[in-house]
Amino acid sequence: MEKIKRVSEAPKPKVISINMDAAFFFERAVQSLDRFHYDKALKYFRRAAEYEQDNPVNHCNLAGVLSEMGNYDESNQILQHILDTIDPEMTECHFYMANNYANMENFEQAEQALVRYLETDPTGQFMDESEEMMEMLSYELERPAPLTSIKSREGLFEHDKARALLEEGKFAEAVRQLENLVKNQPEFTAARNNLALAYYYMGQFEKAMETIRAVLEIDAGNLHALCNMAIFHQHFGNKKELAELTELLCKTYPFQQDHVFKLATTMGILSQHEKAYHLFKRLLKAGDGTTDPCLYHYAAVAACHIGRFEEAYRYWKQTQKLDPGAEISKFYLEQLRTREKAEGPLTWSYHYHLPFEEQFRALEKSAQGIPDQLKKDPLVRSSFFWALRHGDIETKLQVIQAFGLIADGEVREALQDFILDRQEDDYLKKVAIFVLRSMGIREAIPAFLENEEIMVEASPYSPHLPVWDAKWQSVMETALSHMHKRYDMVQQYDLEILWVEFLTKVYPNVPKIQKSEGWAAALEYLIAKMHRRAISYQEVSARYGVTVSTVSRNVKLIDDTCGLREKMEAIFNKFTSI
Repeated sequence: MEKIKRVSEAPKPKVISINMDAAFFFERAVQSLDRFHYDKALKYFRRAAEYEQDNPVNHCNLAGVLSEMGNYDESNQILQHILDTIDPEMTECHFYMANNYANMENFEQAEQALVRYLETDPTGQFMDESEEMMEMLSYELERPAPLTSIKSREGLFEHDKARALLEEGKFAEAVRQLENLVKNQPEFTAARNNLALAYYYMGQFEKAMETIRAVLEIDAGNLHALCNMAIFHQHFGNKKELAELTELLCKTYPFQQDHVFKLATTMGILSQHEKAYHLFKRLLKAGDGTTDPCLYHYAAVAACHIGRFEEAYRYWKQTQKLDPGAEISKFYLEQLRTREKAEGPLTWSYHYHLPFEEQFRALEKSAQGIPDQLKKDPLVRSSFFWALRHGDIETKLQVIQAFGLIADGEVREALQDFILDRQEDDYLKKVAIFVLRSMGIREAIPAFLENEEIMVEASPYSPHLPVWDAKWQSVMETALSHMHKRYDMVQQYDLEILWVEFLTKVYPNVPKIQKSEGWAAALEYLIAKMHRRAISYQEVSARYGVTVSTVSRNVKLIDDTCGLREKMEAIFNKFTSI
């Protein structure tokens, strides 16, 4: 019988198969790098990239080794290949390319690559390194980099610009930027807080309150929002809510300096002067704001409110030393000097500018109009915006005139909104229109006048005249040119409405106008009399180059037609008693 061959049952040796894939070569490459064997690492990374040609990490590692070996050109070719064909979202490649170009001393292209990285990278992984490289490149190129935005800090760049606008008093422009930021980034609470402040500065209190509520819904403990909310509660007279919030804030002891400052100013506004005083002293002791005159002013005001007048004196003297050109410390030091003889209670304001009434007194004394420094002061501007919305009629009239001297884009927007407000007085809106015209605005302006929405054309507002003759315009322009800088905006506007009223009442039997100077002189004479300014027929006749008889004849005709006494009462019934 044939024997059966049996298979040996002895154990076979184990054979370990090597899986030659991208991971294998990647591991070998890393091991070679650890041993500083760059040639081997380069070989292994090339193999890894060949095995997984669509994996950008393998290519990026290969570019990194090439860079370490000083082969910057080939490294950049691979990095560009990743961006062009494999993964355009791998934005760190731009940073690596910038490094390579910098090592090659090709600073222009290094700058371009770095700017591209900062403008497109969403994570900011190499932000610190980028800032150092940007500083180096700016030094080498002897100019700042043309950087417009930083993707990883999206919103922060724009937010800083908006904050700068707030500090410059450009509230409307700041609002537009901040509204856009909040729309794109609803969780950006700092932008919401500053938006609320911008609304508040412009007197739009309901919007300010709504914005702060949105912040507190996102972050219930946000100190800036809580402080702003307390100020808004005080404005609206919400006593219960204010008391609860004030109690909470009085127990708050912040650590960050900006939080200490915010709480200190808020406590001052809420009349918690003892708390404000200690917080301001804490800031001064910390030394961070000891070159800021505002901080010494705030501490001085708090000290006055709690009877520490000697300390207040020292603080304002330091304010004067740090800001020698300002009138603020001088004003308050004078108040301290005369406080015991003062007839009424003195005002100690935390705002670092002269009280509103003092500002207007200064403007009335100034022959040059509003100084540029005052025009740009955000606190001064905010007081003007606030008064235009919430002041009495006389204050609003003063603000409208002041806006005519400031005459910038913010003022234009504020006045255009004002003349569309259905609740405002028609006379004030007509003065505002006159101020807009004096600023050079010639296009038709939308307004709400006499209970209807209309477009006010460039010619004077004369709804009851079917035409406006060029000779009538010439009379008015002649008078206004002679009155420029000698009469205020209201007086110039009153001349316009007096002339329009006269023409309206005599139309169509308007006297023949041979020489505009004779009628212009008569109008100035009447306006001067209406505003109780000293004037004579001889003086005005000489200035306009016409005879006394011509002026007196025209004055009598206008007065008989319009009635000077009645006109005075019509204009001033809101402001003065005749």
